[in-house]
Amino acid sequence: MTLYKAPLDDLRFALHEVLGAEQTLTSLQHGDGHTRDLLDAVLEEAAKLSEQVLAPINASGDEEGCHYDKATATVTTPKGFKEAYRQFADGGWTGLTMSEALGGQALPGVLGTATTEVFQSGNLAWSLYPMLSEGLCHAVEVHGTEAQVERFVKPIVEGRWTGTMCLTEPQAGSDLGLLKTRAEPQADGSYRLTGTKIFISAGEHDLAENIVHLVLARLPDAPVGSRGISLFLVPKFKIKADGTPGERNAVAAGAIEHKMGIRGSATCVMNFDGAEGWLVGQPNKGLAGMFTMMNAARLGVGVQGLALAERALQNSLNYARERLQSRALSGPKFPDKPADNLLVQPDVRRMLLTQRAFVESCRVLLLYTALQTDVEARATDPAVRQRASELVAFLIPIAKGLVTELAQESTKEALQIYGGHGYIAENGVEQFVRDARIITLYEGTTGIQAADLLGRKILQLQGTGLKHFLEEVGAFCKQHAQDESLRSLVGPLAFSAKAWGELTMKLVQRVQGNPEELGAAAVDYLYYSGYITLAYMWARSVAAADASNHPAAFKQAKRDTAAFYFARILPRTLVHQAAIEAGVDTLPAVA
Repeated sequence: MTLYKAPLDDLRFALHEVLGAEQTLTSLQHGDGHTRDLLDAVLEEAAKLSEQVLAPINASGDEEGCHYDKATATVTTPKGFKEAYRQFADGGWTGLTMSEALGGQALPGVLGTATTEVFQSGNLAWSLYPMLSEGLCHAVEVHGTEAQVERFVKPIVEGRWTGTMCLTEPQAGSDLGLLKTRAEPQADGSYRLTGTKIFISAGEHDLAENIVHLVLARLPDAPVGSRGISLFLVPKFKIKADGTPGERNAVAAGAIEHKMGIRGSATCVMNFDGAEGWLVGQPNKGLAGMFTMMNAARLGVGVQGLALAERALQNSLNYARERLQSRALSGPKFPDKPADNLLVQPDVRRMLLTQRAFVESCRVLLLYTALQTDVEARATDPAVRQRASELVAFLIPIAKGLVTELAQESTKEALQIYGGHGYIAENGVEQFVRDARIITLYEGTTGIQAADLLGRKILQLQGTGLKHFLEEVGAFCKQHAQDESLRSLVGPLAFSAKAWGELTMKLVQRVQGNPEELGAAAVDYLYYSGYITLAYMWARSVAAADASNHPAAFKQAKRDTAAFYFARILPRTLVHQAAIEAGVDTLPAVA
């Protein structure tokens, strides 16, 4: 069984010392009570639930998996999952960040991101059941009617129901313009939906009394392509006049997938056979509502990457401390023992520092992005809200695309430290590798995140978010230019930021000359941008540590890990720059 201890010290450091969350949150509308004491207290309760309830059923849930009953088209989740969800709901976690109008606690989104990390580290597969509910609630709150909020959303916020997102179809993966599910209008204002959706997380389960599906479908007169997509609410059980679940709707799980990882999460094929549904928003405008949900989901998937990397780091570090094998190259470090531990080996330290460098900077990045969503939602100044919105839009593909890819590297390095023991299921670390593989795929593959970053956020939106971010980095570098303790970081950061802007301008010109250059450069541009973004997070972290009251050992660990990142990780940008500059001509046709 693997270990997990919520990293409360580093979460608090990132929130308070690095990001100044309390100062920002209390300055926003309705933020008077969002103090450090409140945030810390909530994090402590999340840690208890994750460590004591979720983490202990992580490995057993993976081993048991979900059970599908073909006769009844129902799914039974692994032992302990249902009870854990009831504790989660009874604790008010289902409405933590939901507005008071929905029956929620209206706590900050950045706190929701922090607690989500803790829950997902404890048990990622279990965490997928409540994950999409928040996005559905927000989408309906923004695009739906008051009656729909009352009827569909409030029971989810209360924890009695859950929600899903139904996009993908067998013939239409990320190209939603190809979807075929149809919606026929009825005399009573409802619609009848018919079609098949695949890869639906938590599409069927036994944790809640009802499941509400947010479904993309076409009306009979819809235009072709993505312009003809509408959004519908389709409950598993029809809803009676008193708001309670009634008869079974004509939507059911046709199967569950047998997967490489996240085996405790039911990934369903959902069949809609004339199911009763209700239009959300305007006809043929469904993508707007779905993207409201998807942006939150993409940030949440980035958090999944951090969560898995954190737990992998904890266990590989513990193993390296305890495992006695061989001697240090310069001679025995523990002569009273039969061998030295793995930490004396430079290459093991390289792997551990790589994990730590990614985990701690990605945490700051994700919390920074989440804090901007709070500013976007509740700042009093429209210009401040607009800037935050543009920053979030720019950072989402990095927060999802880069962090999930770095989770692959982090979990791989953890298994490598274990050696052959890591490959054995009983030791638990191989589950992290398997669970991490999906997060680069769902909610948009890394290639899709890269295309969004370069194609939409840079080209279509003229790099507005990047300009804001580079201005912030520039201001930080100017502020600390004379700070001797930061000189080794500020100089390379300023140089990298300047190079980032110049490379972006050159790349934009090339893409305008040949659109194929976008696809050839996008993934390398995502990595390039991401590594510089994390460098900024590391520089901020060291500056915050130096100014804090943390023990000397804590401060030194931040400096050492930042130095490692700048010396051994940031230079990866040079490889990605070379690949970008090589251009599409180096990608010949493949027969």
